[in-house]
Amino acid sequence: MKLNYIKCHGSGNEFVLFDAVATDMSGVELSALSKAVCCRSTGIGADGILLLVHNNEGLYGMRMFNPDGSEAEMCGNGIRCVARLAQHYTKTEQFDLTSGGKIYPTAHYSPIFEDIPTYGVEIGVRLWSDDFAMEQSENGDFIDRVIEPLHPTLRWTAISVGNPHIVARVDKCDLSLLKQLGEKVKTLKDVFPNGVNISFVELRGENHIFVTTYERGAGITPSCGTAMTSSATAMALQGVCSYDCDITVENRGGVVRCLCSNTPALVTTLIGNATFTERGEVEFDGKSFAYTPQQTLSTEIDAWERFLKSR
Repeated sequence: MKLNYIKCHGSGNEFVLFDAVATDMSGVELSALSKAVCCRSTGIGADGILLLVHNNEGLYGMRMFNPDGSEAEMCGNGIRCVARLAQHYTKTEQFDLTSGGKIYPTAHYSPIFEDIPTYGVEIGVRLWSDDFAMEQSENGDFIDRVIEPLHPTLRWTAISVGNPHIVARVDKCDLSLLKQLGEKVKTLKDVFPNGVNISFVELRGENHIFVTTYERGAGITPSCGTAMTSSATAMALQGVCSYDCDITVENRGGVVRCLCSNTPALVTTLIGNATFTERGEVEFDGKSFAYTPQQTLSTEIDAWERFLKSR
């Protein structure tokens, strides 16, 4: 089967995007496709694949698959890229997108930098979910506390933003420790029955943080949108960052803005780029895989590079 693709990224988080509204992909084994596409030695190379879909209720939405073939409930960087493609159909500046059975209000924003398409998504935050099995506080949450089976001293905050995250503030990120903890989590099924995304957060200034994440199903990646959302929210909950003002969130891939609000409910808006870098065609029959790049989108690539150099 031949499929048109768009290679894209949100804050350096690379994806390959397929329009499953324009092309019927119901017969495609999506887990196998993701493994083939994401492989950086034989495939296109990406942190996941994205599908723009359309449901019976008339809503557009996202499906996202990790490099290991597992499906993610939500992807903050990915949904911005899907939003850009969805706007081609909605023809509106504000619209809802679905992902993992939830609805996310989405909007086209003014550019974060010249010539950079920018989108924002409102992400409802929960302080507990069935993905966590630690001992809760009296308030039914887990904020700034030790998880002894994972690490004896690091203090974590548990956040659910459509997928589960734990966040720890550190003076300086230790990548080897983060990788070690990411692997260890896989053995702690009694604490994290469905796995968990792990982030280290460094405070860089007032309402300015740097985030490094070990993603469930992907490992350490340059960027993770829901991790940036969770990290900003965790720092607001702890009083390190402020509610109702822009929090600058950087990572190895780039930068986004987060706006945390706790009235009337805890919601964080994730605002950042949705950059398209390449268009091409994939041919996949479930086993054999080939792809042909057809167009490099140099203007968008150059705009992102200028933005990074301006930081």
